[in-house]
Amino acid sequence: MVDVAEQARVSHQTVSRVLNTPDAVRPATREKVERAMRELGYRRNATARALKTRRTGLIGVITPGHSAFGPNRMTLAVEEAAREHGFATALSVVRDSRPETVESSLEFFLDHGVDGIVVLAPIIAVAEAARQIAETRSVVLVASGAEPTASLDVVGIDQVRGAREAVRHLLDAGRRRIAHAAGPGEWYDARGRVQGWRQTLSAAGVAEGPLLHCAGWTADDGYAAGAELAPQVASGAVDAVFAANDYIALGMMHAFADHGLGVPEDVAMVGFDDVDGAAHLSPPLTTVRQPFEAVGRAAIAELFGAGGGEHTMLIAPTLIRRATA
Repeated sequence: MVDVAEQARVSHQTVSRVLNTPDAVRPATREKVERAMRELGYRRNATARALKTRRTGLIGVITPGHSAFGPNRMTLAVEEAAREHGFATALSVVRDSRPETVESSLEFFLDHGVDGIVVLAPIIAVAEAARQIAETRSVVLVASGAEPTASLDVVGIDQVRGAREAVRHLLDAGRRRIAHAAGPGEWYDARGRVQGWRQTLSAAGVAEGPLLHCAGWTADDGYAAGAELAPQVASGAVDAVFAANDYIALGMMHAFADHGLGVPEDVAMVGFDDVDGAAHLSPPLTTVRQPFEAVGRAAIAELFGAGGGEHTMLIAPTLIRRATA
């Protein structure tokens, strides 16, 4: 810093202000200091700064590393939000939900002095493991449906509300025999969407249609569900489907077409997620768009805000009306 100060002909305190509170320095002076840094190849010593400030500028992110659209987009959203707040992220992929696996990642982050941890927990077991570490470090859980604790805040997307909007849209279109192709039962998102489907039909006085439990979130899983449901669609026992995600909806549409059934003529369809390309399916898919970026920003804000536990923030998704319903 002394070398930079001499090069820029300013005090070393001014260099420090440029590094730590740049808005407090006049633009012309700031540009001189930044130019000197570039010319000298100056880089801040992150380790020394962490010893002095007791902050590393690093956030740990635990992600399931799942190939599904939602977890992938949420991971990117959290990373981008952290960068907007001046933090780097260290990513730990937890591909199984055993408590010892999650705890190992959490302990690794603690050993490296991260300033906080964001746990993306679509699966219930991951959320349970995260609770155990929240007593010793600032942790925010991104999980739609998990309960907060005295030391743990929860941020997520209101899956129940999104499902309600999807089913209400089908009811408003005159559909009364509405099936649901649900995602895997150990996922919070899948449980919330089943709950919203049931609540909306009950409130409307409409009997539940068939509930199909898909083994996964893929189009192949949807195709299998569509093939199973096709005879009921052909007989008129089912006139609409709320699919747990867009890939399941895509597979079901394929299966219905293979059975000579048209969407939306024979069966209306609403998906969930608004994946890339959903607007270009034939016909374009009506779906529920999840606000991943807003959740990422909320998670980082909660991590360093006035939360401190026992607080839940759920952000509403948006129904996107297209041609399948």
